[in-house]
Amino acid sequence: MNSNNKLSDMNEDDIWILYKKTKDIKLRDFLIEKYAPLVKYVAGKVAMGKPGNIEYDDLVGFGVFGLMDAIEKFDLQKNVKFKTYAVTRIRGSIYDELRSIDWVPRSVRTKAKEVEQAIVKIEGTTGKLATDQEIADELGLDIREFYSTLTKISSTSVMSLSDPWFTGDDNDKISILDTIESPSKMNPDITVERDSVKQLIVNAINELPDKEKKVLVLYYYEDLTLKEIGEVLAVTESRVSQLHTKAIIRLKAKLAEIKEGIL
Repeated sequence: MNSNNKLSDMNEDDIWILYKKTKDIKLRDFLIEKYAPLVKYVAGKVAMGKPGNIEYDDLVGFGVFGLMDAIEKFDLQKNVKFKTYAVTRIRGSIYDELRSIDWVPRSVRTKAKEVEQAIVKIEGTTGKLATDQEIADELGLDIREFYSTLTKISSTSVMSLSDPWFTGDDNDKISILDTIESPSKMNPDITVERDSVKQLIVNAINELPDKEKKVLVLYYYEDLTLKEIGEVLAVTESRVSQLHTKAIIRLKAKLAEIKEGIL
């Protein structure tokens, strides 16, 4: 195998089979180059809403390690597309590195937790979806202060979606983000237990207020930007950001209650 031109002429499945047999570095490098656009795509999604001190190029660098890990661990016997598998690995690698450098201020994480707890308390008491005014009142804020708080915690809320929500046999992990991005794409090799957990998350998403649910689906599943979602919903981009943050926190609050009931 002397050149990438010859590799480009080969069937992709044959390249994978040959690499798994030989572990040839040239084949690995070819696969890394072939799937490099996936890293840029995921890094671009993660970069949205991050503070200025987090560089896009750094995110790409973190993601490359995830791509390399995905290439090494990809199982040809499982009926899963490599792109689907790799995106999860790449995103996980980026978020793992962000956690290691602890870029989110503790005060912001604390504030996000306070909003989540307020929602749990209100909805547990009333049995209804908590309104913005009710959440603001519970936090001792006026409505403008509440919206300002949502803006401040927007970056950490996205990252929290990648945290494992369920860990089963063989360290099999499911995050909320995995389910939002593929609400109807259950891999055929997953266990019944994993399938049931994903369905719990889907059900929780479906119980969100209509606008919040639409924002999640349009952003994670349809790949629209916040600005494009604003045009669809006829609201400002900043309002979409607030809806997005509130949807994530409300979803986490719902799932925390569900998890408590399961354990």
